[in-house]
Amino acid sequence: MSIQLQHPVFEIVSRIAAANNTPAYVIGGYVRDYLLERPSKDIDIVVVGSGIKMAELVVANLAKAPRISVFSNFGTAMLKWKGYDIEFVGARKESYRKESRKPLVENGTLEDDQLRRDFTINAMAFSLNKEDYGALLDPFNGLEDLKNGIIRTPLEPGITFSDDPLRMLRAIRFSTQLDFVIEDNTFEAIQKQAERIKIISMERVSEELNKILLSDKPSFGFKLLEKSGLLKYIFPELQEMKGVSPKNGQRHKDNFYHTLEVVDNLSSKTDNLWLLWAALLHDIGKPPTRRFSPDTGWTFHGHEIVGARMVPEIFRSLRLPLNEKMKYVQALVLLHLRPIILSNEEITDSAVRRLLFDASDNIDDLMMMCEADITSKNPETVKKHLRNFSSVRKKLKEIEEKDAIRNFQPPITGEMIISTFGIPPGKEVGDIKNAIKEAILDGKIRNKYEEAYDYMLQIAADMGISPKHQ
Repeated sequence: MSIQLQHPVFEIVSRIAAANNTPAYVIGGYVRDYLLERPSKDIDIVVVGSGIKMAELVVANLAKAPRISVFSNFGTAMLKWKGYDIEFVGARKESYRKESRKPLVENGTLEDDQLRRDFTINAMAFSLNKEDYGALLDPFNGLEDLKNGIIRTPLEPGITFSDDPLRMLRAIRFSTQLDFVIEDNTFEAIQKQAERIKIISMERVSEELNKILLSDKPSFGFKLLEKSGLLKYIFPELQEMKGVSPKNGQRHKDNFYHTLEVVDNLSSKTDNLWLLWAALLHDIGKPPTRRFSPDTGWTFHGHEIVGARMVPEIFRSLRLPLNEKMKYVQALVLLHLRPIILSNEEITDSAVRRLLFDASDNIDDLMMMCEADITSKNPETVKKHLRNFSSVRKKLKEIEEKDAIRNFQPPITGEMIISTFGIPPGKEVGDIKNAIKEAILDGKIRNKYEEAYDYMLQIAADMGISPKHQ
């Protein structure tokens, strides 16, 4: 099989390879995606020789030459050109020690390099050499696996995964992204070696989890993680959600599968990674709050509060960012029941104002997540809840337009209170500010300076505080 490769960098590499008697090939993900007719911006070029030298020669032939990033320890060089990330590496062979995923590396042939690849579909290469330019080099029948939708390792899978346990996660991630099946022997090897995932850094684990979350159907990957035995090692809090705990003939729904259904519902509407994390964690507080009462059955009281408290530790253990993204996820977990409660009750202006105040700019994302949380098997129940949510959305819009609560800025500041009454910063100032805020949220006064000022005077008088110039 031969391909008409059109990318200009390939033609430049081909000329340099011929002039320097240095065989070169494009390998891995670009080849796979090209054959699947999927767009790809990552190009890996393997050279039987020095990848760094090839990169330098290529850049010398490019107009507006990009800067090269050289990684001498790994014998690789990277450059960005016309929207592509292009990596050059010398062909190598690898051997591993059992206690580490860091290989012992030495120079090798193209065949050695293909042998060290994780899966047959990632071991294919196109020649960039003059004599067979565009020829597909496929020693492990990767093209056949690509046509049949199969994830399989080039070597015996136990060896492949023992050498580099991250490949177990990558197998599940590729299976999820491509909707491919992991070949039986390959999956059994993952199950047998699952515990070895513990030697992989959590940063690398989280990269794979993020890619699974951003796939078309994230549940596919998380079910495989659970079935393979990997989940309990990398994300025990999510594993804990699985099960139904029957007691006295009563059972609750399986919160693991419910959560995955919510994530799937949401992923069809957004590619906001952190909103998807919020959906994945929205019920994470249910296992520690699960209680059984003979009168009421299973309950999970306060699971949203407990879940929100768990978010920082989960982010810390997974090496996810401990910044505004974490706080955003935490806020959505804490608030996820509020719109649902509103949709089941008569909607008061006060309750809507408080939801707008607490959710602020996150209100639209919160509503989207809560609508995804409707997972009843009864279509009429789903329609009813969606109608209720539509009423909540309408009320939110009305109150926001009228009272401007979403980005609430108090009409009376602490400095104004200090100046008006001549009192020092402290509890009294905070109490007056809070009373004004509560009055606005309860609808006693409008979010207007004049009304807030008059109310401030009234509250201060009740506290025995008079204006300093009275």
